[in-house]
Amino acid sequence: MKEKISTFLKAVAVIIILFLPVYLISPQTTNEKTGVIVRVNPEEFKPEIGVEGGVLKRALAGDAKTFNPVMAQETTSTAVIGALFNGLTKTNPKTLLPEPDLAERWKRDKTGTVWIFHLRKDAKWFDGKPVTADDVVFTYNEIYYNPDIPSSVKDMLFIEGKKFIVKKIDKYTVEFKIPKPFAPFLQAVGQPILPRHILEPYVKNKTFPSVWGINTPPEKLIGTGPYRLVKYVVGQYAEYERNPYYWEKDSKGQKIPYITKVKAQIIGDPDVRLIKFISGEIDYYGVRPTDLPELLPKAEEKDFTIYNLGATPSTLFVVFNQNPKAPIPKYKLKWFRNKKFRQAISYAVDRKGIINIAYNGLAYPIYTAVTPANRRLFDEEYYPKYPFNLKKAKQLLLEIGFKEGKDGYLYDREGHKLQFTLITNSGNKERETIGNILKDDLRKIGIEVNFQSIDFNNLVTRLMSNYDWEAVIIGLTGSMDPYFGQNVWLSSGHLHMWYPNQKKPSTQWEAEIDRLFQQAAVELNQKKRDMLYKKAFKIIGEEQPMIFIAAPEELLAVKNYLKNVFPTVWGWYKSEYVYIKK
Repeated sequence: MKEKISTFLKAVAVIIILFLPVYLISPQTTNEKTGVIVRVNPEEFKPEIGVEGGVLKRALAGDAKTFNPVMAQETTSTAVIGALFNGLTKTNPKTLLPEPDLAERWKRDKTGTVWIFHLRKDAKWFDGKPVTADDVVFTYNEIYYNPDIPSSVKDMLFIEGKKFIVKKIDKYTVEFKIPKPFAPFLQAVGQPILPRHILEPYVKNKTFPSVWGINTPPEKLIGTGPYRLVKYVVGQYAEYERNPYYWEKDSKGQKIPYITKVKAQIIGDPDVRLIKFISGEIDYYGVRPTDLPELLPKAEEKDFTIYNLGATPSTLFVVFNQNPKAPIPKYKLKWFRNKKFRQAISYAVDRKGIINIAYNGLAYPIYTAVTPANRRLFDEEYYPKYPFNLKKAKQLLLEIGFKEGKDGYLYDREGHKLQFTLITNSGNKERETIGNILKDDLRKIGIEVNFQSIDFNNLVTRLMSNYDWEAVIIGLTGSMDPYFGQNVWLSSGHLHMWYPNQKKPSTQWEAEIDRLFQQAAVELNQKKRDMLYKKAFKIIGEEQPMIFIAAPEELLAVKNYLKNVFPTVWGWYKSEYVYIKK
């Protein structure tokens, strides 16, 4: 089986950026089994004064679909434009607490429903114009709350169906009134702020969703971030320069980021990225478990360190299309919307075998949207489990009316053969391996799976636009609070993957999840709030709309001439302080 799997196409590790609840597990212990070198306790990490200059060489896993941060729904886009924009706040990846960004300070009233933000007076757009309260009010009222502009962010900016009231107090002061107090407000206002003087005409003429496409000249992209995009060649590379107006400085008054230029090659094949990392053409590389036998012996000679960041909030799963508007046969929708059908498939997933083969043992089996990284929510005894059991899987299918034919395949009551097409993004070795394992195991219980790998951007289009798919292997990355997963878990959510944008919940269990999430959003008692989320994720575990498989550990290889490096599952801590010392 392993030899057969190893012959499949190599793949791109690209995951749609969606939000799941998690808490940081920092890299503190050495993995004696693999010899992976890991980082010290984050409390001991203190960035030193660095040296300005140099070029950071990195890799991007694919081309952006858009340069518009509001419309971006996938990491291929956000990886390109993430450094160009700022929110009012940002989250410290070491402490997981909100801290100032475009807002230098804030205060709230006694009720917890009125917040005043004071903007930095030294923050400027790339064109030199100041960032003002007009930009903040425009971003929220005219873009995020605009019914004509689809955005996954919108789901996070409502409390019990009511939006924030955002108004200007003076040039550098903005007031937010929220319907009720709720815990993650300061993280919620970390969304990118956009320039009114550039984008207002596109909002007024209703062309905003198409503005800043990938053919837009980089100089037309106006943000506030530490870097600005200066060149983008589709399929080849992106080049960045330090933003000369960026406000932050180190304790000696030097500008940061210390690194003044970044060149990011667009390399879809991770095997090619691995080769380029070893040869020195890129400075850091997201390590797959299967890379370790090749990388570990080269660490000293090639002068790099491999960090094990521990359990991640990222999840991998299979999801079946339950959308009545999807262009798939109605009898298949009937299968996919049956809980026992989904539970049967879950029992047929050999999670431990998949982890050993696809992840070299460096992952955790999961059955709902909670990973071991979710310290407060992870509870092995609380959530349902579906241990690998092909006999149980087949039994459930027979209970709901499938019968075995003479050819060994199962057929429903109307005589339709139990078969479906399973897709994933091409170039992802782990997902292609998993797809072939699932195909083989499901065949053993009479299910025919047509497994295909397709281009990632095409996959996203099918998932989010035309809904032309039956089943998919895909993944979610994580955020620090379940609230920011509302675009996935609420039935009305744009990224409610199995049946998005519902006008009202199509099932009673989805309605209950909606209720629990809405109640948790305004619950300030942390223990009560956590229990509300646990109840919601228990329902997800019982209903299996997404058949969760594994949560991988995260490994990162970094050249040792990069200093002030402290990677976490949330990104690099104080990444602007990284500098090059050769």
